[in-house]
Amino acid sequence: MTTQDQYAPTVRLRPPQHRVERRAIAWWTLQSLAFTGPILVGASIAYAWWEAARPWLIVLLVGAALLTVALVVVEPLWRYVVHRWEATDEAVYARTGWLVREWRVAPISRIQTVDAVRGPLEQVLGLSTLRITTASSRGAIEIGGLDKDIAAEVAEQLTTITQKTPGDAT
Repeated sequence: MTTQDQYAPTVRLRPPQHRVERRAIAWWTLQSLAFTGPILVGASIAYAWWEAARPWLIVLLVGAALLTVALVVVEPLWRYVVHRWEATDEAVYARTGWLVREWRVAPISRIQTVDAVRGPLEQVLGLSTLRITTASSRGAIEIGGLDKDIAAEVAEQLTTITQKTPGDAT
């Protein structure tokens, strides 16, 4: 063990402290509606106009309605409960998912790029996604649902910290 290893901070997987913005619920709801809305509308139109197929279309219509309720009502609220993030001088922590939870930690020395990304719906809602690319085969850590100003501030903070961090763990 080298002297540098002895004094390196210990980075371990732990629950992150910060919630995403409450507006993220609306963002996730709109995303789900964009997916399930056309399915539900199509099934409803087919049910109304195609009388001969109504017995089996009712199954499709009920299934589309249940899928819409699950993805538009349950998923956004559950994701808001689960999603957490935190950026420290040692690492970036993220917990995401709604069916499958993923906890990730990226030591500062592994960070390669930091981007704040804003899609059209995020722009309307004043949100941003922070994308932290690391030297990992697993890919970037994405923290969605952040206030646009907080995302920009954290991106700047992480860029400054990574520039000051000696060594390269890649």
